Amino acid sequence: MDETLLYPLLVGWILDLVLGDPERLPHLVVAFGRVIAFFEHRLNKGAHRRLWGGVMAAGLLMASFFIVYLVDRWLMDVSVAAAIILRTVLVFYCLAGTTLVREVRQVFLAVDRSLEDGRRQVARIVGRDTSTLSAQEVRTAALETLAENLSDGVIAPLFWLAVGGVPAMVAYKMANTLDSMVGYRTQRYREFGCVAAKTDDVLNFIPARLTALLMVIVAGKWKLCSFVWHYGRCHASPNSGYPEAALAGILDCRFGGPHIYFGELIDKPYIGSNDRLLTSQDMRKAIRVNRLAELLMVGLLTVLYIL
Repeated sequence: MDETLLYPLLVGWILDLVLGDPERLPHLVVAFGRVIAFFEHRLNKGAHRRLWGGVMAAGLLMASFFIVYLVDRWLMDVSVAAAIILRTVLVFYCLAGTTLVREVRQVFLAVDRSLEDGRRQVARIVGRDTSTLSAQEVRTAALETLAENLSDGVIAPLFWLAVGGVPAMVAYKMANTLDSMVGYRTQRYREFGCVAAKTDDVLNFIPARLTALLMVIVAGKWKLCSFVWHYGRCHASPNSGYPEAALAGILDCRFGGPHIYFGELIDKPYIGSNDRLLTSQDMRKAIRVNRLAELLMVGLLTVLYIL
């Protein structure tokens, strides 16, 4: 049994489950965001934007991996206990399941109070323009984000933890943060964020499909595999469509459609065909599926580390 990975996995996951993102403490992703913004403002201009965007993405990915790797190796030589503590903290920071679940609950509560409250609340967790969304679109946006976040914020970090340890997990988190900040197909980021977006696509290829499979398993609906395969491929993203399709199939609803990002209309295909009204009951069911899929993934890794 590898205690140096098992204990950080379990304790870090439990901390995220109980605490979520620590608002009053420094956060790794916030630091990543500031570094990315620093370089983006200086490099995303003039000619050769794709080149400079690629240099930034590659440099930040390698730096995040090797800094964690070297510090981790040094601590393992100095104090195994200190290394385990560092790994635990990094696992905690790299997981983002609980905060999103709380935010999605707040979106449904807010939109039940008023449409404007719902629009303001959902704007905290989506990148699209929320000022003209209907109540149905607010709820849909929240559930789409919940499905995507299960992959990006939980399953994918755990997958890369299993593949390459904590350094790989942190490097993935940097890639995902890069994509969330500059990986848009808008005029400002289309060239500069191209490499970041493609890198995130590659790193999420297996985790996104694994996420959809875990969701289908915990929902006990194996017949949805063909549904997920069909609609997952229809999405504009090579990965996001799979967890979204799994949740749309489980809830028997429709996701997707055109949305406004940074003032530009981005057309997204529909996922599913039942354009029914979403309710708080759907939100609770979606959260339950997310939590069970998360638990199953942690259980699989626990068995892996024990063996």
